[in-house]
This record gives sequence, structure tokens and C-alpha cells, in this order.
Amino acid sequence: GYFLENSPTGTVPVGYSKYNKDRNMENEETRVAVLAIILEDISAAGQVNEILHEYNDSVIGRMGIPYREKGLSIISIALDAPQNVINTLAGKIGRIEGVTAKTVTSQK
Repeated sequence: GYFLENSPTGTVPVGYSKYNKDRNMENEETRVAVLAIILEDISAAGQVNEILHEYNDSVIGRMGIPYREKGLSIISIALDAPQNVINTLAGKIGRIEGVTAKTVTSQK
């Protein structure tokens, strides 16, 4: 089950997203993938986090490493989602100015 949290629009389940509302993931084949993100423009972090929040139901875990010597951040996101969702997420993040995103996907 979901835990509930308060939002400006009322009480919603934590982990609930537009993706869950619009689609039924149970019948789709999912893949495990890692999305590697490099933020060369730290001011883009808010946009990246906003997009990741939209897909939080597909996120297994994440790790962020600030690399201060180079003035950038490295983020890796472990995902379990249908291939089209992985591609859409990577594309949305990769189109942000100052951000590079690449995925590695399992065969299973």
C-alpha cells in the first residue's frame, strides 16, 4: 500500500504519479536500467528533480555525488519500468540545458 501525504490538492498517496493514473503498468513488460545524469549546470537540478518526481513510481533508488572540484554533479538512477518510460524519462532530462543523460538497460 501507499502512505498518504498532504498536498495542495488534497491527500494523495506517496509514490502516486501521472504515470500511474494514466497507465496500468502491471500488464507491461519492464526492464531494469540505470540512468546516468551529469549536471554541468547546477541550476538545472530543480528541473531534473521535478522530472524525476513525476517518474518516482519507476525509481528503485538513486545516488547523487557533488563533484565540487569540477563544479558538477553526478546522479545515477536505478529504474524498473517499461522501455518506453525509460526512454521518455531519459529524453526529458537530456533536453535540459547543461544536463547530459544516458541509459544502460538490462536484457530482462
